[in-house]
Amino acid sequence: VLWRRVFPSMVHKKFTNRLTHCNMKLFSVLSMALFGSAAAFAPAPVNVNSRAVAPVNMAAAEGEFYIDQNRRNLMNLILVGSAAVTVGGLAVPYILFFVPPSAGGGGLGVSAKDALGNDLFEKEYLAAKKAGDHSLAQGLKGDATYLIVKEDGTLEDYGLNAVCTHLGCVVPWSAANNKFMCPCHGSQYAPTGAVVRGPAPLPLALAHRTTDDAGTIIFSPWTETDFRTEGKPWWV
Repeated sequence: VLWRRVFPSMVHKKFTNRLTHCNMKLFSVLSMALFGSAAAFAPAPVNVNSRAVAPVNMAAAEGEFYIDQNRRNLMNLILVGSAAVTVGGLAVPYILFFVPPSAGGGGLGVSAKDALGNDLFEKEYLAAKKAGDHSLAQGLKGDATYLIVKEDGTLEDYGLNAVCTHLGCVVPWSAANNKFMCPCHGSQYAPTGAVVRGPAPLPLALAHRTTDDAGTIIFSPWTETDFRTEGKPWWV
């Protein structure tokens, strides 16, 4: 009877000890798992020294690429100057296109020249031309200028610049119509160069025509009153 009482208690005690031992092992495993997971999700350690050095490095980098005010002003001047040169290069020719060409020259006369650049001599020139002839020669500033042979076979004492005062075309002489007729826009001029029909706003420019001691035909600037308009010459 005693054996029956004692044996169940011993079995129960041994079973209880084993159960407690298993529980402790399970608790240890769970604790290690929890610790490992907590370590995996923990924030990375902060490197205090690298953060302290970073602003210094950034400041050094900014110093290397820093442009001072003088350089900035110089770059602005270069930019503005480049833009001004570009705009001026386009605007000046455009404006000059609408300005009537000038036939003025220097204070001294220049010799009239043919198409090859050779001086023209009055005696030889008149021998080759007929009365009423209007032929072109190189005049003041190299502009095409008409030499006019009068009906008596002598040269007119003025030359006429052949450049149209409208838009600068060279105006040919029309012997059939006895006037200068511009083929570009229809302007017409009398034999003296006065405007007969627009759109030309001004008469053809004048130049004095003389002959020097060597017989060379000379053109010189006309600065006195324009006999066609009785006003101041527009080309002066």
